Amino acid sequence: MTVDQASSPAVGRPRPTAKTGRTRSTARTGPSMTTRKHRAFYMFASPWIIGFSLLTIAPMAYALWLSFTTYDGISPHWHYVGLGNYRELMGDSVTWDALGRAGLFALTSVPLSIIAGLALAVLVNRPLKARGLFRTMLYLPAVVPPVGAGIAFKNLFDQNSGAANGALTFFGFDAIGWLADPYARYVLVMTVLWAAGNIMIISLAGLQDVPRELHEAARIDGASAWRAFRSITVPLLSPVLLFQTVTGVIASVQTIMPMLLAPTAGTGGLTSIPQSNYTYMIHVFAEYFALGRYGYASALLWVLFLLILIATGLIFKFTSGVVFYNVDPEAQK
Repeated sequence: MTVDQASSPAVGRPRPTAKTGRTRSTARTGPSMTTRKHRAFYMFASPWIIGFSLLTIAPMAYALWLSFTTYDGISPHWHYVGLGNYRELMGDSVTWDALGRAGLFALTSVPLSIIAGLALAVLVNRPLKARGLFRTMLYLPAVVPPVGAGIAFKNLFDQNSGAANGALTFFGFDAIGWLADPYARYVLVMTVLWAAGNIMIISLAGLQDVPRELHEAARIDGASAWRAFRSITVPLLSPVLLFQTVTGVIASVQTIMPMLLAPTAGTGGLTSIPQSNYTYMIHVFAEYFALGRYGYASALLWVLFLLILIATGLIFKFTSGVVFYNVDPEAQK
């Protein structure tokens, strides 16, 4: 190697390539993790969103529009009356009487069904033999369709051929018109208590979540079983009881069981319903299908929807101080 080559700084170095004007392209990346999570969420939730929109939002909007009209469901001639149906509703004594009966039925059936379901849950939560069989038998009435339950109770309490009057006459008592006033309301409450197995299952799940250490500590301190149940079990079950109260009130004011318990079939199945069982939803059914007043009946349903919202809000407000939520403080951080 010559001196010129040794002193040349370019010796041993790669020659620079000519610039071609092209830049190195970066590799394309897919959507971010957050985007993929959002897509997966909407993909899995889309059947519910579509169903809720088509089967709930759209019918509610249509009913709201009908409540401002005189549409009868058949005739193409209808008129827009604005708030006329709502003004008529405010002065309709039949509507308010039916609403009062529905409220009375809710105040009676909801506490009784919750107490009965909780009592059954406490019973089947004990270490009994064939406990699973007892749970199944007590829960079976809850899965019977309402139509089948209504027909069964109608046949059971029939004045002429029912088993209830058969038992009374066997012991020397007179037959009772169970499906007529004033006994019809009691039969209606019994249909609710008969299906208390649904509440039993929910209460049973809550009971099994109560820590046993608390009951053992209470027993060591000398507390009785009733005191432990009242001071430990009930407070820990308060969220479950609140849920059952809210859902029970909503379901009770919307019941149509009186139509299934009607002793005879009248015009539209309505004229034979006893006055004590003529509740709000029966009145709505009568306005819809017996009288063909779709606009007025839609106004009735929207008023019921608002009343349920108000009742639910009041329940949450007045129970906020007695409902105990067992939340881990570390989970709130």
